[in-house]
Amino acid sequence: MTAALPPLLLVGCGRMGHALLGAWLERGLEALVVVDPAPRVPPGAAKAAILADPAGIPAAFSPAAVVFAVKPQQASMVLPHYARFVRSSVFLSIMAGRTLKGIGATLGPGAAIVRAMPNTPAAIRAGTTVACAGAGVDSARKQLCETLLAAVGKVAWVEDEALLDAVTAVSGSGPAYVFLLAELLERAGIEQGLPADLARLLARRTISGAGALLEAGSEDAGALRMAVTSPGGTTERALSVLMEARAWPAAVSRAIAAATERSRELAG
Repeated sequence: MTAALPPLLLVGCGRMGHALLGAWLERGLEALVVVDPAPRVPPGAAKAAILADPAGIPAAFSPAAVVFAVKPQQASMVLPHYARFVRSSVFLSIMAGRTLKGIGATLGPGAAIVRAMPNTPAAIRAGTTVACAGAGVDSARKQLCETLLAAVGKVAWVEDEALLDAVTAVSGSGPAYVFLLAELLERAGIEQGLPADLARLLARRTISGAGALLEAGSEDAGALRMAVTSPGGTTERALSVLMEARAWPAAVSRAIAAATERSRELAG
């Protein structure tokens, strides 16, 4: 049986905080405090102390981890309230763009910080998170953060924090690109005469099924693409349009580069 999680303090309970909290509640918790003036509380959170303001945190409460799931633009106002936990807790941040150095400067000297970038499939426990541990994070605290993040999907680690900008562009923002493809497939199907409900079914099931096929094996994505592409067939004709010089190959590269640069800008 999986051991219960230690006491946790979750700061911010929006979409991603809600996903993490739901997964942690399934695991069992020794104690939990959530600070958010308007939290998205999942079922089973009755045991948690839900607070609108950090002033209400009990003086005796000592979390093993403080998880920041607030919007990055709120960091300078929110984080100083939790500096009192520097000696006892590891800080796990899922704030996009906020660097280890910047978070440490706000919390004060000695803060043990892990920065992570999850993505929205965490809501169905199918997320992918990439994390980077700052100086002062020992193996036990790193393992705790991995356990917390693994509750909603796969976890990978990088030593170079700068790589998180590209991670944000590929996987953090990536679900939006897939949802756009679903929109476009549905619209194109309707344009070709399909009933709207059938076009939506085909678009969604094609994307989810192809993703499941990709996940199920180790075969390269290019090889899977070629296996569907019969010479002289319909797929080859469609790909001849999508793979034109200024079409998908170039557009996706430009899009990821733009998102990576914006992540760097947000880090300031």
